[in-house]
Amino acid sequence: MGLRVLSALDAAKVQYYHFKAIIVAGMGLFTDAYDLFCIPPIMKLLGRVYYEDNHDHKYQIPQAVLATMLGTVLLGTVIGQLVFGMLGDRMGRRHVYGISLMLMVLSSVGCGFSICRTKTCVLASLGFFRFFLGLGIGGDYPLSATIMSEFANKNTRGAFIAAVFSMQGLGILASSTVTMVVSKTFEAAASKNLSKDHTPEDADIAWRLILMLGAVPAGLTYYWRMMMPETARYTALVENNALQAVKDMEKVLDVSICHIAEDNPIQQPQNPPSYPLISMRFLRVHGMDLFSCATTWLLLDIAFYSSSLFQSQIYRKHLDLQGTNVYNEAFKVAFFQTMVAIAATIPGYWFTVYFIDRIGRKKIQMMGFLCMSIVYFSIGIPYHYWGTNENKGFLVLYGLTFFFANFGPNTTTFIVPAELFPARFRSTCHGISGAMGKVGAFFGTLGFLWSTKNNEGGDLPRIKSMRIALVSLGGICLLGMAVTYLFTRETNGRSLEENEKEMENSELCFFRCSMDADRHPKTSVPEEVITL
Repeated sequence: MGLRVLSALDAAKVQYYHFKAIIVAGMGLFTDAYDLFCIPPIMKLLGRVYYEDNHDHKYQIPQAVLATMLGTVLLGTVIGQLVFGMLGDRMGRRHVYGISLMLMVLSSVGCGFSICRTKTCVLASLGFFRFFLGLGIGGDYPLSATIMSEFANKNTRGAFIAAVFSMQGLGILASSTVTMVVSKTFEAAASKNLSKDHTPEDADIAWRLILMLGAVPAGLTYYWRMMMPETARYTALVENNALQAVKDMEKVLDVSICHIAEDNPIQQPQNPPSYPLISMRFLRVHGMDLFSCATTWLLLDIAFYSSSLFQSQIYRKHLDLQGTNVYNEAFKVAFFQTMVAIAATIPGYWFTVYFIDRIGRKKIQMMGFLCMSIVYFSIGIPYHYWGTNENKGFLVLYGLTFFFANFGPNTTTFIVPAELFPARFRSTCHGISGAMGKVGAFFGTLGFLWSTKNNEGGDLPRIKSMRIALVSLGGICLLGMAVTYLFTRETNGRSLEENEKEMENSELCFFRCSMDADRHPKTSVPEEVITL
């Protein structure tokens, strides 16, 4: 019966529940992108509200404070991915799935309330709540990917997981839209008292409202997330309860297990290996896969997060992002992010959804890394030209990095770890891979904070340091392509159990060959025989 339910899942037609699962599972990624991309315009508002008396750089938040605000959420994300990933394998996916979403919702609201109104207190409480927001976001990564991979059939599994991840694009669009609407609303309400050098007190409410509104969509899906059954693969393979797995699947999918013909049943071993995660056998069987997933994700996030978080600073020579007042300035940054999302980011996600099961994960990941590196070199090496001329070609080229990141490694690094590992390790290994990515994101943001420091009294990032940063990102992308080519396995068109069985068999073959070599050592040929 256990084999039948797995075969039924791999053979199931695309149904309504699959699309419902995409929305429910993707809402955590939506919230992640919302909270990440609303930070640049919010930093503009916070700078105007709390750093008006900063004489050296008026209205600008110090680099140390900005790094702390970004670092706290990334630190929380790393911990959340590790902890919730492990709990997902030990307690079950659905039991901790609602916890991660509720943590995101409550933390988003907490970020908005941020207790008091003095600068130190507001920033400390904002950092505190953003840490817990990161915990929830981090927990959602391995759980969403694992749940979607275990519900989907093998022919459209990549498209379904990519569709879950593409909810990030909608989150970016929503954060920018909400920021623009809130900014225009407050600007209209305070139109008589606004000027470039005057910041009204209501601006302290605007940024709080933007943060809290991000919790609404995620909160609305909490009920459906709690109603999701445990995945059949976890119930059948980890809990060894095939009958319950069948009952759960028949509730949500239009499949009748008793009518499934097992022409080519999945060959699952009768006594699956029980080695622990921390063991030499795990390293022999899955160590290379974990290395490739974690390393490519780390390299990708160094480039992707540094480019995403500081795109408005990189573009500011080429676009007029200086507003006539506090709300207009936040509006311009949000509007710019909207244009980038519509022109490059969102199309990249959906190109992956369409091509992932046609081309394969490995080819798309290599292509994305290669194209990103070409673009970074193209804008980095001649940056003395781009940085001193208002050239629209720079805008187009830099936007291509977002397109090829999403039609490439940003999406595939989310998909592949959910397909390579056995059910009992799947969530944990995805969490480890994602945590390495966020470590890369942390160092990438610190590096770009350094490279985008202003000249003395100037507004432009230093040309030499920007050239070094962009060329370095190109080199990192080339390294990511090399790691993908050498170490990443293709998972397209095969069931999750077939991916697991391939590595188990290769390890077993290696073990048997070693035993045979020990039992039958090569005998040397006597010298006199050779002479004859």
